[in-house]
Amino acid sequence: MNRVLIITYYWPPGSGAGVQRWLKFSKFMPQNGWEPVILTVDPEHATYPATDLSLENEIPESLKVFKTRATDYFRFYKKDKSKIPSAGFAANGEKSFAAEVSKFIRGNFFIPDPRRGWNRFAFRKACEIIESENIRHIITTSPPHSTQLIGLKLKRKYPDIRWIADLRDPWTDIYYYDQFHPSFISRMIDEHYEKRVLRSADKIITVGNTLKKLFASKAGINETGIEVISNGYDNEDFKDIPRVKTSEFTISYIGTLSDTYPVKGLLDALDLIQGKSTGIRLRFIGMVAGKQKELILSAAGKSNVEFIPYVDHRTAIMYMINTSLLLLIIPDHHSNKSIITGKLFEYLASGNPVLCLGPADGDAAAILGETGHGLTFDYNDIQGISGFLSEMRSGEVLNEKISPVKFSRKELIKRMIEILLKI
Repeated sequence: MNRVLIITYYWPPGSGAGVQRWLKFSKFMPQNGWEPVILTVDPEHATYPATDLSLENEIPESLKVFKTRATDYFRFYKKDKSKIPSAGFAANGEKSFAAEVSKFIRGNFFIPDPRRGWNRFAFRKACEIIESENIRHIITTSPPHSTQLIGLKLKRKYPDIRWIADLRDPWTDIYYYDQFHPSFISRMIDEHYEKRVLRSADKIITVGNTLKKLFASKAGINETGIEVISNGYDNEDFKDIPRVKTSEFTISYIGTLSDTYPVKGLLDALDLIQGKSTGIRLRFIGMVAGKQKELILSAAGKSNVEFIPYVDHRTAIMYMINTSLLLLIIPDHHSNKSIITGKLFEYLASGNPVLCLGPADGDAAAILGETGHGLTFDYNDIQGISGFLSEMRSGEVLNEKISPVKFSRKELIKRMIEILLKI
């Protein structure tokens, strides 16, 4: 059986879309003739935005997982690691002098990111694995984009190795990048790293068509050198979860809600329907920024809002299934057309309708339009949002939905195997 070394910083007990992508792909690879070997960071030396111990139960017993120590650069500018959100900490809305200094340090002294403290340990271990496990293919996945530099170094040492760079998010175009206050020189160094990776890898993989075009343009390479393999869902995650009808019309949002996620249009639309006594309940599961909480409570009324702290993956799916409508918000940024949040595909698998706030011509909107599972409205399209909410509340059914099976992890891994075989 062919072996492939997957180098990923994010792995259980870490949580989030980055963890699930390769945890799930590793699960289905052996069924397609490939044996994955995982190289990751020891949790004792890792800095995760959040953890989910339940995901450790999904690691196949036969899977080889190698872990190494790392230098934790986060300790230099963040004492409480438990409060580091998924965007590093740039998108949490904190504007104090200390916070801005921390962001500046992050953006100018830790390029491309502080998790590069893992690289020298990971590179050394990767060399051992390549030589002892007869590895001929490697996959590096990011963010953190510092992980791609491990692949770059390995490719130099082992030129015959086939290297796939999997970039799940933009690099220097990520929506919170400027909040790190990078200097001209820092940005130039980071963009240099980005281009070297894009030009040196044997194949680039990303999660959406807009990102594919962005990376091709930045690196000056042909788009045919970049493949799109989206995130997805695992059917088994939805088994044995009972569907319970909610007593109230409930709109649920699952995930982080920082200040870059506009909610005012939704709140104004709710107010347009009936004011604060709408009979519509808002439920937010996950981290919600303080200012966002204040805005939501003030506009919707405390009795109509529920905030639930971070939950494990299975519980999050339970909330997706047991709701009336799912809310998806794309961050408000000039690159937002490329953003496809990982939870979108589990939203589709839940079977519930989706209200998306973001660019109508973005990649997320295209997926919702293709499957018929929801509609996308501009952040401030109050009339459109309120009309959609009224229809959903009155029991209107969306046009016939197309099965999202093409986004199941079991199907997506087949595309990954095709790429491995071609290179």
